[in-house]
Amino acid sequence: MTSYLPNLLIPDTALSVEGITAYIQALLEQDNHLQQVWVTGEVSSATRYRSGLFFTLQDPDAKAAISCVVWNSQLERLTTLPAQGEQLIVLGRIHVHPQRGQYQLIVWQALPAGEGLRALRYRQLRSRLEAEGLFDPARKRSLPVHPQTIAVVTSPQAAAWGDIQRTLRRRYPGLHVLFAPALVQGDQAPVSIGNAIRHVGRDGRADVLILSRGGGAIEDMACFNDERVVRAIAECPIPVIAGIGHQRDETLADLAADVCAHTPTAAAEQAVPQLADLRAAHQERVVALRDTITDRLQAAQRQQQRLGDRLSKLRLDRKLQQEQQRLDWMRKRLMQGSALQIQQANQHCQSLRQKLATLDPAAVLKRGYAVVRANGAIVRTAQAVAPGQTLDLQLGQGQVTVQVTAVLPQSPENE
Repeated sequence: MTSYLPNLLIPDTALSVEGITAYIQALLEQDNHLQQVWVTGEVSSATRYRSGLFFTLQDPDAKAAISCVVWNSQLERLTTLPAQGEQLIVLGRIHVHPQRGQYQLIVWQALPAGEGLRALRYRQLRSRLEAEGLFDPARKRSLPVHPQTIAVVTSPQAAAWGDIQRTLRRRYPGLHVLFAPALVQGDQAPVSIGNAIRHVGRDGRADVLILSRGGGAIEDMACFNDERVVRAIAECPIPVIAGIGHQRDETLADLAADVCAHTPTAAAEQAVPQLADLRAAHQERVVALRDTITDRLQAAQRQQQRLGDRLSKLRLDRKLQQEQQRLDWMRKRLMQGSALQIQQANQHCQSLRQKLATLDPAAVLKRGYAVVRANGAIVRTAQAVAPGQTLDLQLGQGQVTVQVTAVLPQSPENE
């Protein structure tokens, strides 16, 4: 018998259909790139069933196609409902059907091709940054009323730079303008803009910053929806004015800025006041101040006139004369009362002086009495001394020393 497989090695075991299908399923469904993947293509067919919407997505040249399904629970969340002939970008995951040996894309979201994916990314980034509070109106700062230095971040080749310079010179001559050049279009623009904004913040001379560029296609404005640019604006230490595009949909940079203007010229107008308006306002204040002063002077003069009229009716000269007479009468009473009190005080002093003279020990001694002391102590009784003892006698004039020769007994009448 002749073998038809002369050169093939026959294995000891062979995979079952289930085994190889499970292996393929594991490869596809566990691949990180295929668990959440964006796929773009054209809808070649779409059929609605009870369980969901089944459709086929293929390349425009029809060289490849993939089966897709959106379950009923997910249909209402789709931005665009797949229909035959439409170009879509769909988000989903790869799923393998072992029973049929087929794979399909389980779809979660469908967007129009081109702008759809960009719009979705814009909404997702906006929601995330908004949740962080970067667009909160409470964190926005007011612009300085009279800035001395303004920084401008834009491209040196952009028409916006010329518009801003002309507007600032026209509205506020003599203003100091700092120019921080940056790319405002292309892949390198977000990094360039962020670096320029941070450079202005570190420089520290500017009072306000203008971030600007002229109009352009939506693709050209993509850098102003970049997270790096938004965070640079939010972290800038001075107020930021965004003047981007011409009446287009607002960018994330517009939302993060403290003030948003639709054009570079409008941004410059927001940054500084009109000098002519300031002069006119100043003149108005001068006129108002002059009128106020005049009104108050006239009111004061009228009040002075009214007070003068009242004074003339009060006959103050007569009242002053009456008060003078009353003061004279009170002065006389005060003088009389004071003289009487002084006289009484002198009499009292004289009486006290006489009493003191009567009680004065020196006066008693002058009348012939003496003070007897023994060893410096006053002797009050005869029993306190002894014969032969020396005593000192203090007289009215002078002092003598005596010696006791005898101590007489006390007479009965003196007891």
